[in-house]
Amino acid sequence: MLEREEWYDLTRATNWTPKYVTEDELFPEDKSGARGISMDAWDSYDEPYKVTYPEYVSVQREKDSGAYSVKAALERANYVDTADPGWVSILKAHYGGIALAEYAAASAEARMMRFSKAPGNRNMATFGMMDELRHGQIQVYFPHEHTKRDRQWDWGWKALHSNEWAAIAARSYFDDIMLTRDSTEVALMLTFAFETGFTNMQFLGLAADAAEAGDHTFASLISSIQTDEARHAQQGGPTLKLLIENGKKDEAQQMIDVAFWRSWKLFSILTGPMMDYYTPLEHRNQSFKEFMQEWIVGQFERQLVDLGLDTPWYWDQFLHDLDTTHHGMHMGVWYWRPTAWWNPAAGVTPADREWLEEKYPGWNDTWGEAWDVVIDNLVEGRPELTGPATLPMICNMSNIPIVGVPGQKWEVRDFAHEHEGRLYHFGSDVDRWCFKVDPDRYKNHLSFIDRFLSGKIQPMDLAGGLEYMNLAPGEMGDDAHNYEWVKHYMPKAAE
Repeated sequence: MLEREEWYDLTRATNWTPKYVTEDELFPEDKSGARGISMDAWDSYDEPYKVTYPEYVSVQREKDSGAYSVKAALERANYVDTADPGWVSILKAHYGGIALAEYAAASAEARMMRFSKAPGNRNMATFGMMDELRHGQIQVYFPHEHTKRDRQWDWGWKALHSNEWAAIAARSYFDDIMLTRDSTEVALMLTFAFETGFTNMQFLGLAADAAEAGDHTFASLISSIQTDEARHAQQGGPTLKLLIENGKKDEAQQMIDVAFWRSWKLFSILTGPMMDYYTPLEHRNQSFKEFMQEWIVGQFERQLVDLGLDTPWYWDQFLHDLDTTHHGMHMGVWYWRPTAWWNPAAGVTPADREWLEEKYPGWNDTWGEAWDVVIDNLVEGRPELTGPATLPMICNMSNIPIVGVPGQKWEVRDFAHEHEGRLYHFGSDVDRWCFKVDPDRYKNHLSFIDRFLSGKIQPMDLAGGLEYMNLAPGEMGDDAHNYEWVKHYMPKAAE
């Protein structure tokens, strides 16, 4: 019967003086990550989003009802059967890379819910944990109806249980920032650097692209998730403020710098190709670079400064890489297409290339020259030369291929580092720096190529690699448009 503001602070202030155990036993440092900051200071944590359990349940019920109702209403329309194959590949890649990662994020939220010394953080993390459970469940459920169409859809569940190279990269990243950190690190690296910095804005863009492409089921699903992200992603801000106020700015800066770079590398292979190559040309509202500059760079940089941190030391390199990295990732995935659980779209028709040159001046003199070789081989009936005979070099931090700029602006480099007698390979000096920050955390991990060279993959050829990745016939990727786009180049070749 009281107004919420009259009782909310009392009900969320759940800190107490323990009588039967010590404070350190109740909140062990390796789980809480309090870093010597007093309980009184943690009491001052002030979450920007205020929500109570009855409100939460009511809102979530409406979200689920809306998403499932749209799905049910549109099931008979069979949108997937008529959609552009490039868009279908976006759906397959998204569900495989994200659905179970969302489910795993519930454990990260539970870490904060139990071990954070800030009562406001524990309160918000309770709702965040339930959010992530919902996100995992709904994104496994939605693609399930399509498994009758082909086996690639089953990778919405299967991907992160496999040894497929992209799944290894995703697990390496999510295990790092979500499942092996104390609650303070989770708040900064997951909810601030990753969710505030990337997923919240990315889901906005993905929902808009889905609506533009006519996929209202996916647009409704992603919108219902993004509104949750906007709330629980805010847990990191107050934590960051507390650390800075208590002399821990340098530690906080390092956590953000590592998590942001690792997030960027994952997005460069997941989101970049989808926006610039897979999305049908007529539905591309902006390029990946434009999206990143508007929604990620500007907003994240402003938040960092407002909270008292600096932009990461590698910021200029990050801005430079927005022009280049995802083009290399895209070409690599298409070339090694049998190793993906989705069908990569080439996205290099003459019209596509004109658009790419406009958005990325110099594209034709770099990536275009590499694609010209692929196109010539396809036009001249040599498709075997457009697929892998070997495996690529993999970065020991990002666990994705080491790429650079080809053609007239050749810029490919391996950033090597020897540690305890083992030689590691990195795709950039920032990846190498992330390793050096905490080598004990990363030194024992084996990339896909490390496993291949150590003899863990047998036979030691592409067939053995595909078997190790759990990719069966009917699941291996191929060109999304069945090479129909090559016909655009046939008349020119005949002349």
